[in-house]
Amino acid sequence: MPSAYDFSFQTVQGKPYALKDLAGKPFVVVNTASKCGFTPQYKALEALWREHKDQGLVIIGVPSNDFANQEPGSNDEIASFCEINYGVDFPIMGKEHVKGAAAHPFFKWAGENGGFLAKPKWNFFKYLVGADGQLVDWFSSLTSPESKKFKSAVEKMLVR
Repeated sequence: MPSAYDFSFQTVQGKPYALKDLAGKPFVVVNTASKCGFTPQYKALEALWREHKDQGLVIIGVPSNDFANQEPGSNDEIASFCEINYGVDFPIMGKEHVKGAAAHPFFKWAGENGGFLAKPKWNFFKYLVGADGQLVDWFSSLTSPESKKFKSAVEKMLVR
């Protein structure tokens, strides 16, 4: 059975980022954009990362321009925007497609495993992956990383 460990990305710096290197750690993959009404979620994601990274949690941002051209920047511009505006320290990947036939395989897998509604419908869909590499849950753009529901789901993944 495929797991998230079967996929990899490229960082905004162009370096390979294999999810198999996260084996044994829970992680959250979020499709992001710099010019979206949900962009301030970067701040909450960074806070969550700082709060739980010592417990093994990894947050992974995957910029996408698939929704209303809200991520038009280059990878360098995206990295700079995230750092300057939100102090983002968690891993940011290079820009990817997250919907349709050209979608990155991780997002196809997450959509198939989470059900039809789990496919990204907008920026800032959040996918929780357990330490075993399996999809635990997903949350739409409307669910803030600061929400009790989201934080509770993340904290459950941290319990060993």
